[in-house]
Amino acid sequence: MNTTQETNTSAPLVAPAMDEVRWGFIGVGGRGHGHLKTLLQMQNARVVAVCDNFEPNVERAATTIREKTEKDPTTYGSDGDDDAWKRLLERDDIDAVVISTAWQQHAIMGIEAMKAGKHAFLEVPAATTIDECWQMVDTSEATGKHCMMLENCNYGREELMLLNMVKQGLFGEILHAEAAYIHELRGQLFDVEHGCGSWRTYRLAEQQGNLYPTHGVGPVAHCLDVNRGDYFDHIVSMSSPARGRGLYAREKFAPDHQWNQIKEWRCGDVNTSIIKLMSGKTMMVQWDETSPRPYSRHNYIQGTRGAFGGFPNRIALDYALEDLPEGVRASTPKKDGRTNYHEWDNHLEPWFYTYDHPMWRKVGKIAEEHGGHGGMDYIMFWRVQQCLLEGKPMDQSVYDGALWSSITPLSQQSVDNGSAPQKFPDFTRGKWKTTAPLEINEF
Repeated sequence: MNTTQETNTSAPLVAPAMDEVRWGFIGVGGRGHGHLKTLLQMQNARVVAVCDNFEPNVERAATTIREKTEKDPTTYGSDGDDDAWKRLLERDDIDAVVISTAWQQHAIMGIEAMKAGKHAFLEVPAATTIDECWQMVDTSEATGKHCMMLENCNYGREELMLLNMVKQGLFGEILHAEAAYIHELRGQLFDVEHGCGSWRTYRLAEQQGNLYPTHGVGPVAHCLDVNRGDYFDHIVSMSSPARGRGLYAREKFAPDHQWNQIKEWRCGDVNTSIIKLMSGKTMMVQWDETSPRPYSRHNYIQGTRGAFGGFPNRIALDYALEDLPEGVRASTPKKDGRTNYHEWDNHLEPWFYTYDHPMWRKVGKIAEEHGGHGGMDYIMFWRVQQCLLEGKPMDQSVYDGALWSSITPLSQQSVDNGSAPQKFPDFTRGKWKTTAPLEINEF
């Protein structure tokens, strides 16, 4: 681990512009194949090669590329070779690589991709250990190559609108945020030989803490200017007992099934963590992939002039009516000439009309028609392509990927030590103090 390196340390990184982006893919299963289909729709994007150690995934990816481009891609790994991805990285006709493999492979493959002269785009989480986070940062700085975690939730319509609202000061000074990944995924236990459950299940058996924080954390971290004027100071974490996975395994599988041979499920069903920022602001982060309840990422922001909450989307403000934009006055609850912040406004269409992010206004309709997760996947890769082609910094830097991913190992350390506070490493080496916040530009 190197914490004193002083090579290419621009924050955020700017790489030379390109006329075309030549892409390689490592991992083209469910998530990777979705990314492949999205990028094939982008202008000036060409898929050169794909790799996966599961032959049906390789064949499906090749067919998808052939149907879209009438060209055959080079494929690697259909023979089951776990090291085939290294041969893909040896090619000199690939500019950027999308990595959608098991969690523990993301950082390793991304680091090797950068060393091979490629920009690395890693699925969530970008890394699983603090050492991997440092290696990603050091390698990106040394090579001048982007290393972006593909946190698609930062590009959802609601999240982009909320960021726009925050930047315009609608909520006043932001004091607190709440983020989560609440997603019942017990059905992944049926992925025994292949798929997420075949490796993810063992993480829940062996680890502790918040295993998957970034879908919720990423959007609210941008609203709080984390890594861009503010930073995470320390985290306190605690977990509930681990009950749900063992119960589900006993109910759904035979007594001698491999899941019922797991003697202890270490990871508590519900993890709750509190992060204190350098500015004094606070963030509550929750994770639960086991309990039977509806999906949520919380997506909550509390400021001195009001609040926004997600799942369902709602807003409450403290303003004189004449101080609000005309387009939203009729929508919001009112009392005595002011907004009634004791009631949620659940009618968000007027707010979208007034505060939709310029990026969504530009490509939102086509994103909803052609992109996954309500369009956020399309918006994300549209923006990645724009930044690569025009030589712009990524909205999500290697420092974001490292810091947000570090919540997992630090939360485990906190849980294992009686919820003792754990300090966040400064992956920016102080550059968070001078890096400008994200701007709401016209696109």
